[in-house]
Formats: sequence, C-alpha cells, structure tokens
Amino acid sequence: MIITKTPFRMSFFGGGTDMENFFREYGGAVLSTTFDKYCYVNVRHLPRFFDYSTELSYSKTERVNDVNDIQHPAIRNAMKMLDMHEIRLTYEADLPARSGLGTSSSFAVGMLNAFYALKGKYADKKKLADEAIYLERILCNEAGGWQDQIAASYGGFNRINFGPDGYEVLPVIISPERIKQLNQNLLMFFTGFTRFSSDVQKANNVSGAEKNAQLKEMLSLVDEAEKVLTDREADLDDFGRLLDHTWRLKKQTGTKISTNSIDEYYDLGIKAGALGGKLLGAGGGGFLIFYVQPEKQEYVRREMSSLMYIPFEFENGGTRVIHYSPEMYEPR
Repeated sequence: MIITKTPFRMSFFGGGTDMENFFREYGGAVLSTTFDKYCYVNVRHLPRFFDYSTELSYSKTERVNDVNDIQHPAIRNAMKMLDMHEIRLTYEADLPARSGLGTSSSFAVGMLNAFYALKGKYADKKKLADEAIYLERILCNEAGGWQDQIAASYGGFNRINFGPDGYEVLPVIISPERIKQLNQNLLMFFTGFTRFSSDVQKANNVSGAEKNAQLKEMLSLVDEAEKVLTDREADLDDFGRLLDHTWRLKKQTGTKISTNSIDEYYDLGIKAGALGGKLLGAGGGGFLIFYVQPEKQEYVRREMSSLMYIPFEFENGGTRVIHYSPEMYEPR
C-alpha cells in the first residue's frame, strides 16, 4: 500500500503567463507557494476476490474490469500511461475540488507519485511535474497552464520561469521573519462557488493584442513582487498593493474571471482595510485571498463573516510518499 500527500498551491503573480501558447512566444513567470492543505492518494493492488478488477473512490465510486471503462479521465489515462492494473485507489483532500487551488493537478501529481512507488520506482520532482503536465494537458486535453503541476510537485515558495525551452523552478530567498510576516498578513476565505478551471480557461480563451498586453503587464509584476519579498528594506505592504494591481489586470483578460458576487466581496474587503487581494486560480469562484495589516484584520474578517475563513501556513515539502508498504504482485 502507498499513500502520498501532495500540497495545494496559492498563486500570487503571473497566472496566465504559464499558458504554453503565451510563454513559448513571450516568456512567462509565476510567483507562488504551496501551503498546509493537502490531497491524499491511497493506492494498492486490489485483491482478486471480487467480480471487478479496479476500484476507485473519489467524489464517486467506480468498479470496472477494463481500464478503458474508467470514467475519470486523469485516472484512466494515468493507468494506461504507466501500465497499471488491478488497482484500488482512494482520494481525499483537506479542501474542495474545483476551488482555484490547483486541486486537480495536485491529485495528478500525487497519483503518479503513488503509481511509481507501487511499482517500486522513484520519480523525482521534475519527472512528476512533467508527466502530470503531459497527463492533463495532452492526454486529457484539458485547457490550462503549467504552474499547478510544478508547484504541487516541488512545493515551497518559488518563482517559476517559462520559456521556449520549458521551465525552471527558482526558490525565492526570504528571511524567516519576513516570510512569517507575509503569511500572517494573508487572509483566505472560501466563496462557496466551485467550477472546473479548464471550463473557465476555455471561456476566457480570447486571443488578441489586448489580452497579451494585460498578460505582459502581469508578467512584469512578478519582478516587482519578488523584489518586495527579497529586499529587506522594501515595504512588505507593497506586496498587498501589487496584488490589487494584478487582480484588476486579471479581470480584464476574460469575461469569466470574476462575478458580481465576487466583486462585491472583494470591494467589501478593500473598504474594510485590505491593501489588496485576488481570487485564486483561473477565476469564477473558489478562494479569495487578502493582504491585510494586522490592525485591520478584525475588520476584514467581520465584513467577510458570511464566508468561511481558512487559516493556513506555507509549506515546503511538495508531494511525498508518507506510507510505503511493498506488495507482492504478479500480473495475470
């Protein structure tokens, strides 16, 4: 039996520039972190006592004899890609799916990690990220960027650069005191709305010079935000002000990014004292994050009292195997 633990990611700057059709031509970069909310994938070989050979448990239960009959596209394609058979897989998570935190990609990374471990093989973080991107974007043909799979695999607070030759992951060097202060100044709330990121991406997939101009400006903010974090003389509150800037730019890149309800909540947070914030993920729902100075946090939380407050802490581990029990398995 194998159990993997894979974090969810929180993307601050550069989202959208990780889309391949953009970064291959213009370059891209994101500033993101993973935090202490996880998905868990439990995999083992299914004993041969049943009238089905594969059992899957996620938001629904599937029992099949042929891998091709699996309804879940990521599981079906991953099992075929890695030649997995007679599997029992269960998935659970600390936060809901389709909520803007890269949950599907965290699952893809954690599942691949578990499959390799079940085969007795080690897959490093780059291999897991690369294969999760291939699984979701090519085999499953889901619209979206590359940052989620990379963040979930590597973990930590990183700048991820994208270009014609692929990507590179650069840990952001921040003093422990400064990263702790940043963490304490961020408040996260669940809007209650969930959606498929790929659906939002497709709806927002409008090409043209205007969208590219917004994305290029959002890309330039990655440099500014990173400088705020790494320069001890810089005002950390500027990180919050830049979040407000990037969110207003993000809303101009597609009609499905925000909703009237989300705009109302965001405006309430700003009026209550938040310096900035954004909706996490592709848009349309999920989690709102605000940068709020300590003395204003009580006011913001009061204004957001109709939403669920989610405390969190940054994490550095990325995906990992937390339980490994080798199995004797002979293919049929």
